Amino acid sequence: MEAKAHALEKPVAGERPVPRSVRRIFGVPTMRPSRPAAPSADPPAPRPPAITPPVAVIALNRLGFGQAPGDIAAFNALAATDAQRLQIWVDQQLQPGAIDDSVADARIAASGYTTLGKPLTQLWADHAAPSGLSYRERIRPADETTLATFVRAVYSKRQLLEVMADFWHNHFSVYAWERYEAATWVHYDRDVIRANALGNFRTMLGAVAKSTPMLFYLDNWLNSEDGPNENYPRELMELHTLGDENYFGAVPRNQVPTDALGIQSGFVDEDVFAVTRCLTGWSIDGDPWWRPRDGNGTYFYRADWHDASAKNVLGHQLPAGQPAEKDGEDVLDILASHPGTARFVCRKLCRRLVGDFPPESLVDAAAQVFRTQWQAPDQIAQVIRTIALSSEFSSTWGQKVKRPFDIAVSAMRAGGADFPFIDGDSDTNSFDWRFYNTGHYPFDWHPPNGYPDFREAWVSSSPRVLSWRLTNWLIDVEDPNDIYRLNAHAQTHVWIRSANDLADYWIDRILGRPMSAQDRQEIVDFMAQGVNPSFDLPLDSDSDLRDRLQTMVGLIFLSPDFLWR
Repeated sequence: MEAKAHALEKPVAGERPVPRSVRRIFGVPTMRPSRPAAPSADPPAPRPPAITPPVAVIALNRLGFGQAPGDIAAFNALAATDAQRLQIWVDQQLQPGAIDDSVADARIAASGYTTLGKPLTQLWADHAAPSGLSYRERIRPADETTLATFVRAVYSKRQLLEVMADFWHNHFSVYAWERYEAATWVHYDRDVIRANALGNFRTMLGAVAKSTPMLFYLDNWLNSEDGPNENYPRELMELHTLGDENYFGAVPRNQVPTDALGIQSGFVDEDVFAVTRCLTGWSIDGDPWWRPRDGNGTYFYRADWHDASAKNVLGHQLPAGQPAEKDGEDVLDILASHPGTARFVCRKLCRRLVGDFPPESLVDAAAQVFRTQWQAPDQIAQVIRTIALSSEFSSTWGQKVKRPFDIAVSAMRAGGADFPFIDGDSDTNSFDWRFYNTGHYPFDWHPPNGYPDFREAWVSSSPRVLSWRLTNWLIDVEDPNDIYRLNAHAQTHVWIRSANDLADYWIDRILGRPMSAQDRQEIVDFMAQGVNPSFDLPLDSDSDLRDRLQTMVGLIFLSPDFLWR
């Protein structure tokens, strides 16, 4: 994985860490790092887990961030068979508005966040426009969105929505910690990503194109007929829609294969420049050169900047002199309905929800739904349902590993952590610092391609060791009153006291399935320390045994079984 571009100071009490230097936070542009390449061809298959888990575990770990206490029992109570249970659970999750999420909502309401309810214009007025504003106030919307993201991932009942919000943030990746992006980040997360995460791709594509963070991040706010800027148009085609798998490079357009209607199967550099011309004038309210903060931060179409001449995009002829914004809207329609977009986006969805190299049959099935339903308001939900209810989804395990965010959140969910995630709280500061060092901090990936979603990027020593340090910290309860972390003794039933029973209880609670016999025996032996593993241990009166139980739970978090998705 690419090295981080900045580091964090170790926090002190009452202060959350902040980046030492944030690109363009004070208006000074810098170079973005180059993109890391995805694995080129079939890599060596990872060692498969010894035991394939039940469907409940697969669903909760790949369509959610892992099971919390009671989740598996609730899943299994839905119907008589796994297929019926999965269908009911998926259909429930695809209607997040019908799910009671009062627990997560109450936590967010009690956390003291001040920006999550502000509309875009208020975010701009409070956090972007004022001169002399402190750095912390400028980034507060991004900061609070990050904390709320953890709260929702750990405590929300709408787990599939959280997974998809994470997916789309990476698909339409924006580095959040620049000046104007940070100030308006609540808008991007709430109104652009979350509002459309299970809806219609074309609608989301348009919302992204006109969103303040994306307009600034990829510089389309400066795209004009006199000064065309290809940054956003190229990423629109290469990362957001058709994908680099459909890029033919600098060859002449007439050499690209076409379908029966004369539509190109992929794009070339000529198309990138044509799209750039179509999107000229898509800008931001305010002075575009010297004082953008004097505006209100919303999308603004500059007709006098637009190139109104005729254009050819992927074989589609766009006439000269079209009405305001129609060139750009036509481009988004062309891209959203293109079969190459369907396959590229669906391959990424299958990679996220099934395996690093999903079978082409599943990609094809999902892409067929994506394309035929491209105008449906629930298009994305239909595609996800196709993937989640496929035989490939239920029969695949061990083709994905947890990234650090998944590790931290699933450990907290399985362990029943009661964590504050409050700005200025010393425990939150400590968590923030430790998590940042894993290399997977939310909204912190500098290039526009999003965090890698391949196993190879996350199995190196750095993210693994630093994730383990984080989970060790979560179970390291020095003060018995610290209930915000995982207190294993307090959460273990009083009748469970032998090493065998303690190991089995926590293995089942954390993994939702048995370990291999060899791995289980190592856990039991550690807890027993030479005592007959069937004998009850004096856990309630021996603090050393309670510490050992904490460490035993930590060992399960360190096990290979816990890292599979």
